[in-house]
Order: sequence, then C-alpha cells, then structure tokens
Amino acid sequence: MHGQVHGVGFRFACARRAGEGHLGGWVRNLADGTVEAVFEGEAQAVELLITWCKTGPPMARVRRIEVYDEAPVGEEGFAIRR
Repeated sequence: MHGQVHGVGFRFACARRAGEGHLGGWVRNLADGTVEAVFEGEAQAVELLITWCKTGPPMARVRRIEVYDEAPVGEEGFAIRR
C-alpha cells in the first residue's frame, strides 16, 4: 500500500480484519514508507480485505495498492511483522 500508511494504525487494523476473516498471513511496514501484506484463505475473504486496504483505517490516506497472486504456502494465523 502506498500513501500515508505508517503511523496510522494500518498494520493493527489490517491484522484485526484478517483475524475476523479467518485469514492467514502477515503485514509489515517497509523502510520506503509503504506497507506490505500477504493474505491467505478463502477467496471472498481475501478480496474483502484487499478492498478494505484501498482505504485502510480512518487516518490512512492510501494512494494505491499493488496486488499479486501467489501460490498459497500454508500461512496459519496472522502476524504483524517488524
């Protein structure tokens, strides 16, 4: 995710929503000011979370997101990575 996505609770809100959707994966801040995330689970739940990422939490200002399809690796649970 690109935009104002650091320091606005993006990772924590994303992790909460991923848990609500029973998704596996992780989310982390990158040094370039973006947020990177991996979601794994039911297709509809993944799509809902991707849609949420387009706006993020109230203080975020998401300019754009990049979505890549990858083969599942068996992620269980959802983590906030550093």
